[in-house]
Amino acid sequence: MDDAVAEQSPLRILIADDSDSDRLILKTLLKRLGHEVLDASNGLDAVSLFQQEMPDLVLLDALMPVMDGMEAARQIKSLAGERLVPLIFLTSLSEAGALARCLEAGGDDFLGKPYNRTIIEAKINAFNRMRLMHQTLSDQRDLIRERNRQLTEEQEIAKRVFDNVAHSGCLDASNIRYHASPQSIFNGDVLFASPRPAGGMLIFMGDFTGHGLPAAIGAMPVAEIFYGMASKGFNGQDVLREINQKLTRILPTGMFCCGAMIEADFKLNQVQVWNGGLPDGWLIRSSGDRQALPSQHLPLGILAPDQFNAEFERLGAGPGDRLMMMTDGFLESADRAGNVFGEQGVIDALAHLDHSEHPFDTMMSAVHRFTGGFKDGDDLTLCCLEMSAQAGFSPLPDRTAPSALAGPAEWRCSYEIREQTLGEFSPLPLLLHICMEVPGLRRRSGEIYTLLAELYNNALEHGVLELPSEWKHSPEGFGRYYLERKRRLGYVEGHYIRFTLHHSLKPDGGRLRVVCEDSGRGFDFRNHPSATSGAPPEGSKRYAGRGLQLLKRLSESVRFHEQGNHVEIVYDWHFSGAAVNQGDVAR
Repeated sequence: MDDAVAEQSPLRILIADDSDSDRLILKTLLKRLGHEVLDASNGLDAVSLFQQEMPDLVLLDALMPVMDGMEAARQIKSLAGERLVPLIFLTSLSEAGALARCLEAGGDDFLGKPYNRTIIEAKINAFNRMRLMHQTLSDQRDLIRERNRQLTEEQEIAKRVFDNVAHSGCLDASNIRYHASPQSIFNGDVLFASPRPAGGMLIFMGDFTGHGLPAAIGAMPVAEIFYGMASKGFNGQDVLREINQKLTRILPTGMFCCGAMIEADFKLNQVQVWNGGLPDGWLIRSSGDRQALPSQHLPLGILAPDQFNAEFERLGAGPGDRLMMMTDGFLESADRAGNVFGEQGVIDALAHLDHSEHPFDTMMSAVHRFTGGFKDGDDLTLCCLEMSAQAGFSPLPDRTAPSALAGPAEWRCSYEIREQTLGEFSPLPLLLHICMEVPGLRRRSGEIYTLLAELYNNALEHGVLELPSEWKHSPEGFGRYYLERKRRLGYVEGHYIRFTLHHSLKPDGGRLRVVCEDSGRGFDFRNHPSATSGAPPEGSKRYAGRGLQLLKRLSESVRFHEQGNHVEIVYDWHFSGAAVNQGDVAR
């Protein structure tokens, strides 16, 4: 029904007057105007009739027996609740105080006696328009309220799904401190952390453009890519490329994700950082020295895959060093006067960093002091990672029953990568995936990945590229090592690395044989100190120190063939208990 028709529709009007003659006159007049009329002779009956019939408008005499109009008006307004029911007092009162009491009791207007047909009609029409307008606004309010309830419920459901995908990973590790303050159920900031199968961890921090649900559109696929690929052993570069390709495809024009990826290796005392559009990160060394890590790349979701640069900045970082990253909401934190914390606030806070105080606590205290607790800004995320020999996070979850035998048992495969592919692609996730098809090996994904990674990295860096391990024993040599690594990867024509994997069942479990061959010159493994002793060799070039010791500890046997560029390991697993690690090096 449109507004014009609604205004001309007959109303249900309640008249309450103790004068039979006055009530009859008014009732007749209103019926001639086309309205339905209910009448009562006192206030108590009027209240009862109103409760039963819920009329649209009430005409009420101020002075009546049993219950006067003042009290009747108060009760009728209470019964009407949020519904607007215009209440017009019928009165011959003229004293200002008496009229004021009528309004205070809930009256909306007066109608003087004797009645004037024209005035009555005009007032009824005016109040009817007001009543319809109020009803329209109430309906719209209720519709908005219901839509908001539905939206909130949908967001809550979506958030539960998102939380199941974007789980906390290893954010609860003892060497991670973080703060995230979403401005809504969903927000534009994301923070993910995952242990890597061979140790170390990946951390991703992102800040999508906008706020609320639109800003979180890309968060779910990013979380799925990050955790899925990290658990399979992909490195940070591979994960970034996949995230960028996905966001470029799904995000609308104008939306992107400023992000940073941290790849930490606690065994090698190194951390790699990629910063694309986030504020400067900071490497805060245990000595007190600080190094800024500015953004060197465009945000994710802008460049096409063939233009995207996923190159990390590689840094030496020992135990006690801390790496801190933040979203721009941290810099944009403002006080009540509108002043922002900014980069200068970060620099000033770090300048006053006490050696005994954690940088995370220093930054959080500084921004709280600056804002005075004022909260009216962007999503705010801060994360601080401490390099630690004891990382303190749980291993990847184990969801495989020990006796499960639903996968392949007897199989053999060979995989080879050659020339420029050596510098562009890591075969480790694929090889790990093949091994994980054996249910009994899934429980040992970390050990399998470690074995494959040690074999591959040593074959590439010390076999094909002939890089000396001792360079990494000093900060200067560390930088030289990876600069030379990058340079030599441009000259790998004719080189290859070949893996041959063979799995077979045993009565109490299974055996995995892994052969890694490379086209390098090899080394004198017969006279290698670690081939006959448990001590890490000094000045060795291949499989030196911890690498060889790790292979020996995890494997049933380690054998070197040819010039030392053909390595074979045997790894046994059992249906119950830990794998037997005898560490025998065959000569």
